Amino acid sequence: MMSTAKKFLLRVYLSSDVAVKLTLSERPESVEELINILKEKVKQRLDFEFTLQYEDPDFDGQLSCLVDINELPEKGTLRVVRTESDTSSCASSDTDILPHVPVSHRLKTWPDVFPVPTFSYEVEHVLAEGNDLFESSGKTVKLNRAQKHNILETMAAAMHSYKSYPSDRDVGVAAEALVRTHPCLKELGSVSGWYGWKVSLKFKMGNYRTKLARSGCLEVSINTGKRSRNNPDRDSPHTNIKRARRAEVNYLPDFPRGENQASLEGMRLQITQEVAKSDKDKILIEKLMQTTFALRRQEIVQESPLVKDILERWPALQMEAQVCAEFHRIANINLRNQFYSELDRHTPRLLAVYRQKAGRTGKASEALRNILKLYDQQVQDIDIKRTTALWALSAYLCEDDPDFYKTWNTEETDEPDITDTPVALVMMVTESTLEMVPFTPDSFSIAVEDNMMIMSISRFSDAFAMVFGLMYVLHLDYPSKLTNTFTFIQKVVMGLDDGKPLKPRLLSLKHDLLQ
Repeated sequence: MMSTAKKFLLRVYLSSDVAVKLTLSERPESVEELINILKEKVKQRLDFEFTLQYEDPDFDGQLSCLVDINELPEKGTLRVVRTESDTSSCASSDTDILPHVPVSHRLKTWPDVFPVPTFSYEVEHVLAEGNDLFESSGKTVKLNRAQKHNILETMAAAMHSYKSYPSDRDVGVAAEALVRTHPCLKELGSVSGWYGWKVSLKFKMGNYRTKLARSGCLEVSINTGKRSRNNPDRDSPHTNIKRARRAEVNYLPDFPRGENQASLEGMRLQITQEVAKSDKDKILIEKLMQTTFALRRQEIVQESPLVKDILERWPALQMEAQVCAEFHRIANINLRNQFYSELDRHTPRLLAVYRQKAGRTGKASEALRNILKLYDQQVQDIDIKRTTALWALSAYLCEDDPDFYKTWNTEETDEPDITDTPVALVMMVTESTLEMVPFTPDSFSIAVEDNMMIMSISRFSDAFAMVFGLMYVLHLDYPSKLTNTFTFIQKVVMGLDDGKPLKPRLLSLKHDLLQ
């Protein structure tokens, strides 16, 4: 039923930083009609399938999927969210537009509770009867060779949907979930009841990777061709293995279907031309960067080029929006949303822990006292609190790297000293703001391998988030003197657990935060 309102005034975000104004004389009859109106009005920028989210006034402006057109405010804000070409989904609640992820790319990280897949009809029937029998008598089921093969093969495919190289802990989680879901598979002679399944799954996963490598799957075929009986002069099979090490979801994806090296290279040239324009088409750049993601990762991971060569070929990676988008393609996490939401959640407790340690003796305690003294002199808004939480983290963890935190007095020199600098967060100051670093610099910049990459960032927390994103985007190692700091950001703040245990100092801090 049509609304009697004379005008609908909508602000529609097409991407995280591009919005258009849409004025309608009446409420559309359905969400589908509104989507068609948008496609017609902005046809050059919306040549893909999408759903709509709106800022819901009933929930303090948080995003909700628009499923009922009558929920649309007469004056509201909408956001366009890409979907797969044949799927309509409103699963995301991120406030930034999530990049479109092709079907060939992974969409999920390794779960805390592994979801056991459905096996063949015969096996499911055998397991159903076996579970009933186990519940009544405690008797386990005896599988034939084909039935066990089906379970292992299906489990291996499910594991590969998360990781090509699951860790020992990951395989144990999957084996435990299998026996918990189907208790009739429990090994009565095993302490855990699933150790034998874990061993079988590890071998099956290796066989599964071999099949994928023979089919040309780049993520695993890159590690083939090592030393063998017929090729004794090649590298050892266990050296220089290229695989995800920091919980990357899409570490080395294959080319999109229908694309090849030549077609993607043409798109890369188009990106270079578009970035060089003063009036950039950011939607087009985003679309081309998404399509060429596999080519870019192949170059960066396989060839390990210098950063200046990467930026020459892919200049869009100097744009903050593209750093965030590329990080999402790699880790399937919205960089800014996750970083700020978790940092803000932990900041009150972090500040309390810092003050507690500042009351002790020692070099780290003295450094914390100096930082907190500057903090107490500021107007303690959310930005100042974030800056303090991040700035003091390294001091708390007894780490110090003057080559990473660099100060550039713009009144004394025309350029910062970034010679022999792997990665640095450069704070641009004047004489009047020098003593209040990092709270009141003029701006922040990021330098990587002696190259100034991203300039004029207004807040310390924004600059730190960009540095962390670039570690993934450019496939960089963490600064050697700040390993604990960045590992804390990765595992505790960003939730990117690589399966490796935390060092005692980090584990202690994590426990303090959870008290």
